Amino acid sequence: MSISSLPPELPAQQAEALVRSERFRQLAAELRCLVCQNQTLADSSAELAADLRNEVLRQMAAGKNDEQIKAHLVARYGEFVLYRPTASAHNFALWAGPAVLAATGGLILWRLTRRRQALAASASQQTGDEAMLSRRLDELLDETDEPKKQNAPKGV
Repeated sequence: MSISSLPPELPAQQAEALVRSERFRQLAAELRCLVCQNQTLADSSAELAADLRNEVLRQMAAGKNDEQIKAHLVARYGEFVLYRPTASAHNFALWAGPAVLAATGGLILWRLTRRRQALAASASQQTGDEAMLSRRLDELLDETDEPKKQNAPKGV
């Protein structure tokens, strides 16, 4: 972060010390750039990210703790500003969605597998039934042919 982008209302030494602090780096890594969306405030070079970093510095200089700073930014920009949003009732679908989708996919896969196994068993049973019917038909045909052979004239 360059000196020209530090908040002007803070003394330069205080702002520099805050920027170099581990606390600031950690906070900037936990907050999302609202323009870049997939970058933290620490990684983003967007103008809005610089404004948000300055806001964090002002809040730190005012003596606010990390939770108060995050609460202020969430109240102003919404929970999207948090890189790792908290689990709550209004974003429950975001947290439960992947598990529900995985469970639904598993259930569908299980049902399809069972259906295929049932069809395969049914097909093998039909093949067995067809073979049994074919043997029975051959036996019946043989029985009907035997009386004809017995009644047939012997010289023929």
